[in-house]
Amino acid sequence: MPIVAQSTETDWVSRFADDVIAEAERRAPGTKPVVVVASGLSPSGPIHLGNLREVMTPHLVADEIRRRGYEVRHLISWDDYDRYRKVPAGVPGTDASWAEHIGRPLTSVPAPAGSAYPNWAEHFKAAMTESLAELGVAYDGISQTEQYTSGAYREQILHAMRHRADIDGILDRYRTKDKPKTAQKQGQKQGQKKAEEAELEAAEGSGAAAEDDGGGGSAGYFPYKPYCGGCGKDLTTVTAYDDATTELTYTCAECGFSETVALSEFNRGKLVWKVDWPMRWAYEGVIFEPSGVDHSSPGSSFVVGGQIVREIFDGVQPIGPMYAFVGISGMAKMSSSKGGVPTPADALKIMEAPLLRWLYARRRPNQSFKIAFDQEIQRLYDEWDALERKVADGSVLPADAAAYTRATTTAAGELPRTPRPLPYRTLASVVDITAGAEEQTLRILSELDPEHPLSTLAEARPRLDRAENWITSQVPAEGGGGGGGGAGPGGGRAAGSRRRVWWWTPARCRTRVRAASGWGRPP
Repeated sequence: MPIVAQSTETDWVSRFADDVIAEAERRAPGTKPVVVVASGLSPSGPIHLGNLREVMTPHLVADEIRRRGYEVRHLISWDDYDRYRKVPAGVPGTDASWAEHIGRPLTSVPAPAGSAYPNWAEHFKAAMTESLAELGVAYDGISQTEQYTSGAYREQILHAMRHRADIDGILDRYRTKDKPKTAQKQGQKQGQKKAEEAELEAAEGSGAAAEDDGGGGSAGYFPYKPYCGGCGKDLTTVTAYDDATTELTYTCAECGFSETVALSEFNRGKLVWKVDWPMRWAYEGVIFEPSGVDHSSPGSSFVVGGQIVREIFDGVQPIGPMYAFVGISGMAKMSSSKGGVPTPADALKIMEAPLLRWLYARRRPNQSFKIAFDQEIQRLYDEWDALERKVADGSVLPADAAAYTRATTTAAGELPRTPRPLPYRTLASVVDITAGAEEQTLRILSELDPEHPLSTLAEARPRLDRAENWITSQVPAEGGGGGGGGAGPGGGRAAGSRRRVWWWTPARCRTRVRAASGWGRPP
């Protein structure tokens, strides 16, 4: 049976850390092993906050294991050798002409116009890399383009080709079972498309789960897909393969190109997804890797991969909790194919890194949750501030204390914090009134608490800056800083549309801010 861990402990991170350490020691008895956890990200478009759970779940577990004195490698595989599937909606600098590149590796697709990066994959990796650094996530990045084109997996590819009949047999067990379910799923899609379009799109995941498994060719089953030497696309079919010589012949349906190559020397292709993933588990010795619901259902890549890694690659399936979707307040479940889906960089513009970490740390992986871009962010910050007060006075519950510690620190040290964390809703109201004028902002904030006045706005940063970003980018002009619906990422007012009220008297400002922010109300 697949190893699918189900945490029942209040502090889910500690429970998974216990399981991972036990499994690592079982695999290498008598030693203090290096623990390997893994994540996979496809830079096929903006890497959204749902994808971040793919990283944060193993990061939190890895960090707990590091705190216990073990050496840990958190691998992030950039699946940049995957095929370009479609042109994502809403990406600036792109148009319909990018459809010409469908079928090519992501690293062979031009970056959006105006990008500073050499290709599509690097463009979208860059923003995520910056966000992970701000979040305190330590990892070893692996480019699958580099791995495949350097020949790093050559022996694994040749091994898979020698055992292609065995792999086909494993896949066939699930193909038979999946057929009626697939038909049922299609029927559900037709009936639900209008009402739940965004959620159904999200259920498709990154696209890897839907990738063909190498079957269907008239020459038999082959788990390897070459990229064409003519057009560079993967619309190829293997027509012959000789195990003794490793000679492989393929033809391209796109441009008609055909060639015969020695697979023992050929580096322009990759294993199909349902074989590639378990191959990497064995190659890297992965002990813990979560997967989304699209990879965890019967017949999906995680379940099938468990059979393939054991029977073909003589490896062990990782402990693999299924993680649930992450939503946005006022939005449906996230799919980057829909366009305009918020990314970690978007979230870090309006909230501090410890708060974003806390949202992932306090919920078990199989629990869904939402990240607030609307007025709910004020309530989240109120809850966070209340938690900090409980930590300070010693009244915090153990599970809440653990989540707080994981949010604010890593094994490497404490994350940057705001020295004087004034209420977020108060800061939002003040910058809304002052339009960000620093002298007026400092004066009002100081007069709100005359016994402990701010000496400089640096004491209120970076929280002050996050609140201002929220006001300018998320709050409709008529909504004000103290309420109103969110506009979604990028949908707020222009800076010039805020009320320019620098001429208000201090007394009037205090009255307005207190009313809008709830200053002085019991927590």
